[in-house]
Amino acid sequence: MPRYEILPHPADGKFRAFGRTLDEAFANAALATASLMWDWTKVDPRLTVPVRVSAIDREQLLVKFLNELLYLFETRDFLVAAAEDVRIEQRGGAWTLEAVFWGDDLAAGHEIYGFVKAATYNEMQIEEGDGFTVQVVVDM
Repeated sequence: MPRYEILPHPADGKFRAFGRTLDEAFANAALATASLMWDWTKVDPRLTVPVRVSAIDREQLLVKFLNELLYLFETRDFLVAAAEDVRIEQRGGAWTLEAVFWGDDLAAGHEIYGFVKAATYNEMQIEEGDGFTVQVVVDM
C-alpha cells in the first residue's frame, strides 16, 4: 500500500493518504502535506515534538493535526520527517489525537520548494473500506 498520492488540482494542493488504520492514514497525511513543501525523506529525524489536538469530529481533527505541522514549520522552522505513535481516540462527543513528530530544524541543506498555508475542509473525505483513505485539499 502506498503512503499517499498527490492528485491534480487547478489552484491548490490535493492528496489522498492511506493506512491500515485511521492513525496510519493521518500519519501519512502529514507526510503528504510535508511532501508539498520539502523532501521529508531527506530530513534527519533527530528531534521530536509531541502533538496533541482535540476536535468535535474526525474531519476537524485531521485539519488541526495538519495545521499543527504547518505551525511548527512557520514558527520554529521545524521540518517533519515522520509522524509516529499516532493515537486517535473518541470519548463521548470529543476526538483526540496524540502523536510525535520527528524531524529537524531547517538548515542550509534543505530545499523548500512550496508553501502550504493551511489544511482545508474543501473536498475532504475520510473513508473506511479495506483500511482507511483520507483526501485533503490544502491552500497553497
